[in-house]
Amino acid sequence: MKKINDIVVLTLAVSVISGCGILAVGPDFQSPEVIVDDSALKAPGAGWPMTTNLTETGEFKPATAAEDPRTELKAEEIRTWWRQFNDELLSSLVENAVSNNRTFLMAQQRLEQARWRYSGSWSDMMPQITGVGSASRAHVSENGSAGANAYTRRDTFRTGFDATWEIDIFGGVRRGIEEADALMSKAHCDLADAWVSLSSEIGSQYVALRTVQERLKVARANLVLQTETYDILKSRMQSGIGDELAVNQAKYNVEQTRATIPNLLAKEEGHMNALAVLAGTMPGALHSQLQKPLDRDWLVEPKKLSEIPLNVMRTRPDVRAAEHALAAQVAHVGVAASLLFPKFCLNGSLGLESIQASKYLERGSVYGSIGPSVSWPIFQGGNLVANLKAEEAAMDEAALRYELAIQTAFSEVRSAYSTYTQEYHRYESLKGAVKAAKDAEAISQDLYKNGLSDFNNVLDAQRSLLALEEALTVSRGEITQNLISLYKALGGGVSM
Repeated sequence: MKKINDIVVLTLAVSVISGCGILAVGPDFQSPEVIVDDSALKAPGAGWPMTTNLTETGEFKPATAAEDPRTELKAEEIRTWWRQFNDELLSSLVENAVSNNRTFLMAQQRLEQARWRYSGSWSDMMPQITGVGSASRAHVSENGSAGANAYTRRDTFRTGFDATWEIDIFGGVRRGIEEADALMSKAHCDLADAWVSLSSEIGSQYVALRTVQERLKVARANLVLQTETYDILKSRMQSGIGDELAVNQAKYNVEQTRATIPNLLAKEEGHMNALAVLAGTMPGALHSQLQKPLDRDWLVEPKKLSEIPLNVMRTRPDVRAAEHALAAQVAHVGVAASLLFPKFCLNGSLGLESIQASKYLERGSVYGSIGPSVSWPIFQGGNLVANLKAEEAAMDEAALRYELAIQTAFSEVRSAYSTYTQEYHRYESLKGAVKAAKDAEAISQDLYKNGLSDFNNVLDAQRSLLALEEALTVSRGEITQNLISLYKALGGGVSM
């Protein structure tokens, strides 16, 4: 009995020492250092505010700091970017999607899975106890080696517990817990990244819908204008003072404009259906709200980004997910390394066994054992070493994937900011072009009515006006969509 007690005390002491982390094979994770060139931190176009000043070649001229009308993007604005547009419907779509969107709910379930796996990883630190029970009846051959005088039937009854406790001397179990913890953290970041993508997609689809509705408004207004011209020409021709060629030209101009409307209506339906799915409802459920065009200016005051903050890039959900994936792989290398070392276990069993049911609960039926065991994979044909090398290569790959995530983050911010800024310049040019097209259309009408010009000039002017007004409407929508893309690239929707 004393020897058994000594074994128990020694085993507990070793387990306590190993549990304190004195020995754990494999590398320890350290957050990777990010080295970024200063030029990457400078926002592209930081000196290009929206201005009408032009260079000698006719391009926009950078303005001085005093002429810059833009306001700096702030962290709080990025976190809740959808509220900057003062649209209650947009805000409700974004904020309610967190509890209804199926893709986001699936991401939540993946996080729940990771949490339970992390919880289960701690079980390897505990003793593994298994309950056993059996009842058997054996029949012995009278002609066998036991002889004719042997009992030909024997009953055996047995119940008890078998226990095994692995002593984590080399830290394989602890590395497994570290890996599960890192994977759970990665699932948290994946969920946050899913939210960033979901909210930005809702915003993008919503702006696209409103842009299509504005394009419909432009097309219908031009259709009215062109129809009035056609009706006047037709009436003049019927009075004997008109031109049949001009009437036909006006007719196909009207029909060409009318032909654009069905396509825009189909796009409107597509955007409304997409928004319904993103919001977690059946297509058609939001039509009554979304079909009401908003008579408002979508453009918010222009924004600027003086520099790209490194801390923001590092805390983007996808970048943090890549970092936690690296941490998980580093821990997995430790798990693989621990397989090269011996495993020490404390084994025991306790129970009742009897060949007679009547004596089953007596003290004499008690059995038990306890003692340590060791196993060491001495020769595995190089499999364990090869597995370790493979996991180390996977660790190097995860480190490169993290670096790529940082590079991608900077690329997305710079591209989104440049696109947003330059679209404003395009918008300014289109505004001037639309004004000139309206003036040209009015002048061409007067010249034609006074017999100083043919109808081709009117036709060209009306076509140009429609094309430029539609381009201006699309540009306004793209400015807002590019701003949403910039918010997304900066991790919009997630606390930084």
